[in-house]
Amino acid sequence: MPAPVLSGPQYLREGLKLVLSPGLRLFVLLPLMINLVLFVGLIYLAGHQFSLWVDTLMPSLPDWLSFLSYLLWPLFVVLVALMVFFTFTMLANIIAAPFNGFLAEKVEIVVRGTDEFPAFSWGELIAMIPRTLAREMRKLGYFLPRAIGLFILSFIPVVNLIAAPLWLLFGVWMMAIQYIDYPADNHKLGWNEMLAWLREKRWQSLGFGGIVYLALMIPFVNILMMPAAVAGATLFWVRERGAEKLVAEQG
Repeated sequence: MPAPVLSGPQYLREGLKLVLSPGLRLFVLLPLMINLVLFVGLIYLAGHQFSLWVDTLMPSLPDWLSFLSYLLWPLFVVLVALMVFFTFTMLANIIAAPFNGFLAEKVEIVVRGTDEFPAFSWGELIAMIPRTLAREMRKLGYFLPRAIGLFILSFIPVVNLIAAPLWLLFGVWMMAIQYIDYPADNHKLGWNEMLAWLREKRWQSLGFGGIVYLALMIPFVNILMMPAAVAGATLFWVRERGAEKLVAEQG
């Protein structure tokens, strides 16, 4: 078995293979198209506003410290890029939530060997919309207070130097929550129970969240990586939960 923190790339790689397989391609097309439209729109907006956003966040320095602006500018470029990334990911996952929950359900069917070509049902997909959107609102309730705190921190001189690394760490954790929650919710695991389980699997969760975070930062590649992350998270759920049950039975 790989070290816990190194298992993330393996799950994402296997997830990508799964969503490209003939039996699951149909379930990927709709969220893929939604993500593409949203991504192009956000790139267009960011392309016109990026410099303004960076200049707004950059602290005003006295003339005798003006040389520091050349050192600080890359840091604030990274900060704005992280904030744009969060916005895209949050919107894309809210809109595509029913499709992602549906995909996670079908991936689990394939992984468990129940059916290699699960049937597509519009009725089944529509029935998932209220539950999956309610769960996304719960994630949003977890995300927003922390994101607002980090956003405010970004405007406090000197202290805002640590904003970028904190955004990065928070982003990695949120990626684990965002995607592993799809199979967890399909199994009716409560929100607090899901968070507690991820904390128990802290290093595995951060390893998976970290590789997903990196993959989603790559323009256009991230569009395909979103469904791959759903599939990888489902593999994470099946194997990690299965390992726990095996240990419990042996104990």
